[in-house]
Amino acid sequence: MVKIFSITILYKSAKPVQKKASYELSSFGFFQRSGVREFMAFTSDILVEKTASGQRQSVKEQDYKCHVHVRSDSLACVVIADNDYPPRVAFTLMSKIMEEFSSDFPRSSWDTPSSILSSDLSYPPLDAHLKRYQDPREADPMMRVQSDLDETKIVLHETIEQLLERGEKLDDLVQKTDKLSGTSKAFYKEAKGGCCVIQ
Repeated sequence: MVKIFSITILYKSAKPVQKKASYELSSFGFFQRSGVREFMAFTSDILVEKTASGQRQSVKEQDYKCHVHVRSDSLACVVIADNDYPPRVAFTLMSKIMEEFSSDFPRSSWDTPSSILSSDLSYPPLDAHLKRYQDPREADPMMRVQSDLDETKIVLHETIEQLLERGEKLDDLVQKTDKLSGTSKAFYKEAKGGCCVIQ
């Protein structure tokens, strides 16, 4: 199952300043979690520092993929997930989070290092997004539609195979039907025989 491990909101100034963060580290051992959390915070700082304003990028690091988006107003977001998490969903999530954050907190509070934003990293909407977006298909309607389409293709494919397994052959069905004209039946035979190219 795909997984998001952390979401961090930062402000890109001379040095990135973390404003809010949320972590899902239950897959790590209890004694590893504080170290993992520190490393993810450190990685988020580096990513924001090395990403220009107005840019988005993804960086692979061992078994993880780090997605970063720095807006032109210097508000930034980093999502650290496993390698299989869809980048499009991660970037959609980051845009949504930064939009909510910027409407909840005035810009004047972002770039003040001593503001309350820096002393308390908790932010309930961030926790809710982290939980909801663990399954990208549930969180993102487009992924759900694509998944449904993929399942439909598989079901249709299996249905055709099942028909053939029962001994029914398309050739026999074509010959027996009265819904096809003689010309259509002839065309089918020619196409199947390879003398015609269907485009």
